[in-house]
Amino acid sequence: MKSSLALAALLVTTPAAAQQADLLIWGGPIYTGIGPDAVEAVAVIGGKIALVGGKAAAQAIRGPRTEVIDLKGAALFPGFTDAHAHLRGVGDRELTLNLEGSKSAAEATNRVKTYLDQRKPAGPVFGRGWIETGWPEGRFLTRDDLDPIAPDQPVILGRADGHALTANSAALRAAGITEATPSPEGGAILKDAKGRLTGVLVDNAMALVRSLRTAPTPADRRAAFEAAFKVEAAYGWTGVHSMSVDWADVALLEALDVEGKATLRVYYAVEGAQAGPLFTGGPRASPSGRITTRAIKLYEDGALGSRGAALFAPYSDAPETTGLVRTPPETMRASMTQARAAGIQVATHAIGDRGNANVLDLYAGQDASKLRWRIEHSQIVRPADIPRFAALGVIASMQPSHAIGDLHFAPARLGEARLAGAYAWKDMLKAGVRVVGGSDAPVERGDPLIEFYAAVARKDLTGFSAPDWNPGQKLSRAEALKLFTAEAAYARFAEKDLGTIEVGKIADLSAFSVDLMTAPEADIPKGRAVLTVVDGKVVYWAD
Repeated sequence: MKSSLALAALLVTTPAAAQQADLLIWGGPIYTGIGPDAVEAVAVIGGKIALVGGKAAAQAIRGPRTEVIDLKGAALFPGFTDAHAHLRGVGDRELTLNLEGSKSAAEATNRVKTYLDQRKPAGPVFGRGWIETGWPEGRFLTRDDLDPIAPDQPVILGRADGHALTANSAALRAAGITEATPSPEGGAILKDAKGRLTGVLVDNAMALVRSLRTAPTPADRRAAFEAAFKVEAAYGWTGVHSMSVDWADVALLEALDVEGKATLRVYYAVEGAQAGPLFTGGPRASPSGRITTRAIKLYEDGALGSRGAALFAPYSDAPETTGLVRTPPETMRASMTQARAAGIQVATHAIGDRGNANVLDLYAGQDASKLRWRIEHSQIVRPADIPRFAALGVIASMQPSHAIGDLHFAPARLGEARLAGAYAWKDMLKAGVRVVGGSDAPVERGDPLIEFYAAVARKDLTGFSAPDWNPGQKLSRAEALKLFTAEAAYARFAEKDLGTIEVGKIADLSAFSVDLMTAPEADIPKGRAVLTVVDGKVVYWAD
């Protein structure tokens, strides 16, 4: 009742009645994000929300040029923002060799063979998307899989998480990598029990084959962004916090916005090593404000699946390693100091418990409590370190789908004791931590319905969850909604303009065929986006 009265008050105070609406939306439940009750209608004038409430009031400001959308039972929400993705990578996935969904090493290899036979590409071949979780072979993809189908042509295939790759023998030869090549700091060159190269390069070792890849042209990068915009809008995302961005892509995306081709709201975190111009010039935005660059991305450790996440104790299934620290602390500290002086947000990748603790220590040394600095992933955290996030004002940027994918191997990597602080969304919230949700696409599929489902169900897409997978960490529907709306706005300093459906805020809106607040949890990932609105303009409509 209280939320209904508040909405009624908004209707009384809004000046919308004196104007005609540009856009009216009704015909399904509309969740504002500021209370549990759904409303009937939303009106938009000049890209801003002008009315929230009853259909009769909305009808009163309908004019001859008003666009009217009937949701036909679909549910409307504040615009969903993917608070951790790699936007150009999403586009690249659509345009290159994609091994996502391969159910075995054999299937992945056959996909590569089909690609080579049909495309007959010249020069080195690059692809990504394989992940060995659930494979019957029970191992990484190796050069022994690839050599029979490509004995002379270099083939380099990235693991889905972006923290490991497999190179065939031709690629290893071209890069000059032999059994005698030392692993670089923060990386690993994997070998088998006989000391032979497997072809798997982890984290910083991946740079050893980087010279084999021709840098993408501006036309390549533009095509990737345009493909990504199309995909993301069709999923229902209105915005993306894009991580690990090349500095050259900042100007490119700003230019696309000026041309009217940037259909999403993008918040950029630039690769730390390329952040000099951002430190010098400070935060920047395109003329429309749709493209904002205000953050840098740093890396503390690697990924859990490739055993690169930095742990305090050895991996339970690989006692010879505790993971990797990818960036020396003095380098991290220098970047953070520059960022703080320039008013730049820091977003640091940390997955392991040691990795997260190290970053918290570094942030504490910067007195960053009011800077909204973030830890990207925050996956494995010692329970005693969770309150430190809140005390330091650190945002935990987490991706729910990682929990439902990793549940198939994380218990083996970590052992039972460390699972208490693994993917601990609920404990974070209970401790007063600001938690924001993303997908890490193209590491994961990037579907907001999968992310929402993972947060409220904590089960994989078949409905399975391991008995030790801490179901108490599941979120309520309202808590999950905030991850991708209000908290995503806060994490990019835009809570006054975005994140809820309120009069005066920017009209970024997402509608799905399934009512996320009431549907059985198993039905959530079966839904689809039906409407995506950015700045009051329809950028996707599955009419």
